[in-house]
Amino acid sequence: MKEKEKSPSPIAWALGQTGEHKGQYVLSVILAVIGVAFSIAPYFVVAGIVHGLMSGNKDLSYYMIRCLIIAAFWFCRVLFHALSTSKSHRATFAVLAEIRKRCTEKLTRMPLGAVLEQSSGALKNTLIERIDSIETTLAHIVPEFTANLLIPVIILIYIFTIDWRMGLASLATIPVGFFCYGLMMKGSPQFYQRTVTATKALNDTAVEYIGGIQVIKVFGNTKSSYDRFVHDAYEAAHSYIDWMRSCILTFTFATVIMPATMVSVLPIGGLLVKGGYLSPQNLVTIIILSVGIITPLITLMSYSDDFRTMGTIFGEVQSILYAPEMERPVDGTVPKEHTLKLQDVHFSYKEKEVLHGISMEIPEGSFIALVGPSGSGKSTIARLIASLWDVSSGSILLGDTDIRAIPQEAYSDKIAFVSQDNYLFNMTVRENIRIGRADATDAEVEEAARQSGCHEFILELENGYDTVVGTSGGHLSGGERQRISIARAMLKAAPIIILDEATAYTDPENEAVIQRSISKLTEGKTLIVIAHRLSTVSSADCIYVIKDGAVADSGTHDELLSHHGLYETMWNAHIEVKDHA
Repeated sequence: MKEKEKSPSPIAWALGQTGEHKGQYVLSVILAVIGVAFSIAPYFVVAGIVHGLMSGNKDLSYYMIRCLIIAAFWFCRVLFHALSTSKSHRATFAVLAEIRKRCTEKLTRMPLGAVLEQSSGALKNTLIERIDSIETTLAHIVPEFTANLLIPVIILIYIFTIDWRMGLASLATIPVGFFCYGLMMKGSPQFYQRTVTATKALNDTAVEYIGGIQVIKVFGNTKSSYDRFVHDAYEAAHSYIDWMRSCILTFTFATVIMPATMVSVLPIGGLLVKGGYLSPQNLVTIIILSVGIITPLITLMSYSDDFRTMGTIFGEVQSILYAPEMERPVDGTVPKEHTLKLQDVHFSYKEKEVLHGISMEIPEGSFIALVGPSGSGKSTIARLIASLWDVSSGSILLGDTDIRAIPQEAYSDKIAFVSQDNYLFNMTVRENIRIGRADATDAEVEEAARQSGCHEFILELENGYDTVVGTSGGHLSGGERQRISIARAMLKAAPIIILDEATAYTDPENEAVIQRSISKLTEGKTLIVIAHRLSTVSSADCIYVIKDGAVADSGTHDELLSHHGLYETMWNAHIEVKDHA
């Protein structure tokens, strides 16, 4: 398995995502700088108006022209800000779409266990909310932070050229304001992490509460489940409230002190004018400009919490993008022979070994069954064969080639997997079946449905094959979802079929239909079946009995019964249940 890649710093990572859109961001920064310059320019014009008043200029047109210039500057400021924002947002939303695409592609290359360790609520939060949060960094901070930093620096340099003492006076309150902001942000990473944890918990509880609403109502457990949801909701709310309480005082000081440049500019400027070191006109200009530089600086400070939380936000996205993945070659030999061999396979999950030295051979075209108690490792073996996980040690061969040396897409073409969890996407029936083979025609889709015994009930649906099945196929019964999953596998036409408890939750009538569908699906193919109903696999070429993550016994049905072991015990229990049914 590929090791986890080293992730870069948040800022470097964010800028690295811009890719082909770098030119758009550069243009956005230039437009933003021009826009902020136009927002500062009126202060120079106002200074000119004051100079006119001080010199006794009574020409009304002089003042009217300058008022029109101020209005033009304001219009240009709005225009260039809009153009900058438009450019940065257009590029950013394209970048966010690309990041989401990369994340979802990455999930398909990660071991299944690594994906299952994360709750659906947490993954949804990362793929939607967290990636949305990157928009602030790329669309606003990149252009606007640059512009709002550059323009005040230029203005301060200009003030220093007039008089360096007035330049220092203009700066007097700024360090104090920055210091207060620094105090305000001191505990922000911890507070933000608390809000992230609380929001995740609320997401998970909400998903669980909605998903389990039927159980909650049936067992009358509404109060305890609701109380848990309310507790998490209050914790999420208070995580923000406590954060705001911790910084409200320093925030108030910062926003009051930083704009108060007149505290230092007026007295020092007055003394310099009195001493003949500074002209009254230049003092007026400096007073006006020192007020003008505060707005961009306060805008800069508004992004300080974004910088503090950036590491957490990007860290969650990077935890997917830089997670260890299953190592597969892009190109490689794809064997034509379809015999499968498991050689001393060990597998650990969460640092606990769950499979211990599994060895078996599955000849091409054979019917193999895996049976055993719940939790014995049957489904894990099936998922390893399907390359959903990587073995910890040992190997799985297709022909004479280790499956880790076969390109993932090429190997996936060899396998059709039908599990007990028949997940259907919130799409039409036709689209769900076509997942088996994207280039299948409508006629091929419908033929697969006929072969799987679901064509008739599909036609009875409101919109036939164009009926949307709902989230997880919720608009269909379990048996209907199962048959659509089999139709999907039929359409794929893979040479190796894995059925993981495929009829575990079906009623006898549906099971008979599904068994006929499975018979058609597996004609002339390698069939690996995990079954708890032993009668469905009694005709298997070889039955492997799995117990505690190891092969306890193997052979045909009759051979295993003659061994008087675990299989015989399970068979007798199965017959007894059938007799009482």
